[in-house]
Amino acid sequence: MYDVIIVGAGSAGMTAAIYAGRKKLKTLLVTGPNIGGETNSTNDIQNYPGYEGPGPELMKKFWAQAKKWGAEILESRVASISKGKNFTIEFEDGKKLDSKTVILCYGRERRKLNIAGEDKFFGRGLSTCTTCDAPLFPNKETVVIGGGNSALEGALELARIAKKVYLVHRRDQFRADEVTVEIAKKEPKIEIITNHSPVEIQGDKFVKALIIEEVNTKNRRELSVQGIFSEIGWETHTDMVTGLIETNAVGEIVVDALTRTKTPGLYACGDLTSIPYKQTVISAGMGSIAALEAYKFVTGSLASHEYAK
Repeated sequence: MYDVIIVGAGSAGMTAAIYAGRKKLKTLLVTGPNIGGETNSTNDIQNYPGYEGPGPELMKKFWAQAKKWGAEILESRVASISKGKNFTIEFEDGKKLDSKTVILCYGRERRKLNIAGEDKFFGRGLSTCTTCDAPLFPNKETVVIGGGNSALEGALELARIAKKVYLVHRRDQFRADEVTVEIAKKEPKIEIITNHSPVEIQGDKFVKALIIEEVNTKNRRELSVQGIFSEIGWETHTDMVTGLIETNAVGEIVVDALTRTKTPGLYACGDLTSIPYKQTVISAGMGSIAALEAYKFVTGSLASHEYAK
């Protein structure tokens, strides 16, 4: 029986493991195949306090610290989580483990463009996070792909930094709020291209161009850009916890300010939650909150130096 099983080993999961280990909780960290999570895809982090550099290097520091505090490590995939008196976690290989609490922090998956060059140039000019990576493209030519609020807001954010911003959408109407669309139309740095879909990313070591195609005529056009931002959405997979959580309109797990789900003892943190601003530093903070809440749940007492109203 574990005190806490943490599902996912990105910045949220590893921070939770650090805090749980320091509180002497019997802790299992289930890593899955991607230790480091979404932070690994960022080549140049500039907004994490006390650290500037490649995302994978920062995650190596998290990993070393998580192991230092005694968390057991299991590389496996969770098939389902059920709740009786305690939680039972079943893995894809059929193995089952019990825990008093569970922290979900396995992230989300970006919707893929499914075009040539996507995998090659991801993290080399292709990004899925305008907030994270826009500052890397001062006075550069860029393109944002998508038609929702995240795409329009991303284009406006880029317009403050980049020399040029193309906004490519496969339909003739945007899904974004009309007021945001109108602001984007009036921004001189933004060129809106509707009824076009991306078909290929070109470059050598880094992005040099995006090829787009008109949806009706199939005529193609080359956009010479150094940065491509895919803002076509994300997918959060919650089948493993069906009935134990609530989700919002976009499938994210609904949590309160203390990372609690609707099921006592089940917490969620990081990018898979309803909390906005998907950032490494925010996910790490949520991981610490979740671990302290798990400690309180297991022991029945507040963590040392924790304040409560």
